[in-house]
Amino acid sequence: MAYRYLKRVIDIIGAFIAIIIAAVPLVLVAFAVRWSLGRPILFRQERIGRYGQPFHLTKLRTMRDMRTPDGQPLSDEERLTAFGRFLRASSLDELPELWNVLKGDMSLVGPRPLLPEYLPYYSERQMRRHEVRPGLTGLAQVRGRNAISWEARLEADVEYVENLSLALDCEILLRTVATVFAREGISADGHATMPRFDDEMKAKKQKKTHPQTDALRGKES
Repeated sequence: MAYRYLKRVIDIIGAFIAIIIAAVPLVLVAFAVRWSLGRPILFRQERIGRYGQPFHLTKLRTMRDMRTPDGQPLSDEERLTAFGRFLRASSLDELPELWNVLKGDMSLVGPRPLLPEYLPYYSERQMRRHEVRPGLTGLAQVRGRNAISWEARLEADVEYVENLSLALDCEILLRTVATVFAREGISADGHATMPRFDDEMKAKKQKKTHPQTDALRGKES
């Protein structure tokens, strides 16, 4: 319990130092985003933080604003550029999140903040991921990043909450550096990152509701 208070102090000091070190690279990358993708340079999106409270996550933009004739955005795979893939693979797009850490929305280490649309689909155990601040990196990220299943990812988040310690945070930070340099687990097969959790849960629910229909479709194909 005492580490939870020390953790916030470490977050503030760590984020402040990281912002100073990353200031020049961040400005250069921001100019590159402006030249490659245009405006806006930053991407802001609502995510869920500690105790289920929403906040606005800030990242560098990695996708073009491309839409269908009826105004709907194209898939992430279609909008993500080669430069955007590089930013994601190197995690440079995450640098503005240091400001979220400094503000207290996030921590250096913790479960990654996810979309509010996912809230109705978590189990009671999976909801425990919100007992701590979300992080720039976490246990799930060093165990496979976006290449592991949602079930494994969310279980790793709860495991982190249950075993929170300075030693675990240090281990995750060190393993994160190795993971980023190795460019491991950047995306799931066939996706820009990984499939949406809510879509996956809806599909599972539909299979349970209509098992005979799915079986017939399988025979016809």
